[in-house]
Amino acid sequence: MQDINIVERIKRVRREISAAAVRAGRKPGEVRFIAVTKGIQPARIREAYDAGLREFGENYIQEAIGKIDLLPSDVKWHFIGRLQTNKAKYIPGRFIAVHSVERDDIAQQLQMVCEKKGIKMDIMIQVNVSGEKSKSGVTTENTLNLFNNVLKYNNIVVSGLMTIPPYSDDAESSRVYFRALRNLRDDLVHAGVPEKCLGELSMGMSGDFEIAVEEGATVVRIGTAIFGSRG
Repeated sequence: MQDINIVERIKRVRREISAAAVRAGRKPGEVRFIAVTKGIQPARIREAYDAGLREFGENYIQEAIGKIDLLPSDVKWHFIGRLQTNKAKYIPGRFIAVHSVERDDIAQQLQMVCEKKGIKMDIMIQVNVSGEKSKSGVTTENTLNLFNNVLKYNNIVVSGLMTIPPYSDDAESSRVYFRALRNLRDDLVHAGVPEKCLGELSMGMSGDFEIAVEEGATVVRIGTAIFGSRG
C-alpha cells in the first residue's frame, strides 16, 4: 500500500514545479524531476515508483548497486554524486546518466567502459560556480577546456551542465548561482560548443528547486521534499 505522504508530496512537488515554470514564462513540461534516494530504503523507493516516478538519483555507488536489482527494470537511474575514477567501471549499464563529471580522467574512464560494453550514456559537466573549495566541479574558467576534451569521446554524450550552490536556509540566495550556470551555458554556445550538448541544466534541490526552475533548470533533484528527512 502506498504511503499517502509520498503520494501527496509528489503531487505537491509537481504543482510547485509547474507554478514556478509558469511564473518564469516557461512550459511546465520543460522541467522534470529526479527523486533522490540517498539513504532511502528500497521499499520506500518502490512506493514512489508505484506513485508514478521512474527517474531516481543516487549519490553512492555501493548503496546504489544494492538497490538497483531490487527495483523494476524500467527505472531510470541517474548518478548524481561525486564520482571517483576507480568507481567509474560500475556506472555504465546501471545508470542512464552521470550528472557529476568534473574532470577529463573521469570522462575517459566512463568512455573506456562504455566502449568495452558497446553502449552509450549521457553525462553532464558539474561546474563549481560558487568557487567554494568544499564543492565538487570544474571551475567556470576551465569548463570550455573540459568540454573540448570530453567531446572527443564517442560513447559518452554530453547533455548539459550541473551545479550545487552553497547551502543556505534562504532559497533566494541560490538564484545568483543558478543564473550563473545558465549564463555559462549561453557563453559556451557562443564559444562554439554544440547546443545539443547544452540542453540540460541540472540544478535545484528540495530547498530551492522553485528558484532553479525560474532560472532555467530542466532537471531538479528532489529528495527530502518527497521522502522526508533522512535519519
